[in-house]
Amino acid sequence: MIDILRNRRSVRQFTDQAIEFNKLEILKEAILLAPTSRNIEPCEFIVVQDKAMLKKLSTLKPHGASFLADCDTAFVICGDTSKSDVCVEDCSIAAIILQLTAESLGLGSCWVQARLRDHSDSVKSEKYIKELFDLPEHMLAPCVIGLGYPAAKKEPKTKEDLKFQKIHKETF
Repeated sequence: MIDILRNRRSVRQFTDQAIEFNKLEILKEAILLAPTSRNIEPCEFIVVQDKAMLKKLSTLKPHGASFLADCDTAFVICGDTSKSDVCVEDCSIAAIILQLTAESLGLGSCWVQARLRDHSDSVKSEKYIKELFDLPEHMLAPCVIGLGYPAAKKEPKTKEDLKFQKIHKETF
């Protein structure tokens, strides 16, 4: 697991190679295995592979989402607020499980923050996603994970890259 963490880097440029069916099935299984508060399982997921829809999704905010137009697959991570008051946290856990599993399969990924972001001056990113996918009012869409085969390999992080001064013992 530590090697997966060291090697995982945000990938925003992908090859044209499609993600194989069996790898998609593993990714789906992984997000469904993600832990949730009190095992309520408030998360739901939309798998997007249609290029026209990926293009629309890539405009969910002015900066940091354009790469979605060129990824093979995106997972829209959704949380049901009628089931859990901590579904945002549960969605975050599922998102990182998805990214780590993708890394273990030789895939690249990148997180796109939608929660608390603006699509435009008058529309929030989450509202844009809700309308795009016809989500019910009680569903949140805090993030999207773009996936594909990386166009280039990034160097892994080393121990020297880590900021151990951020770890405190017993008190801040």
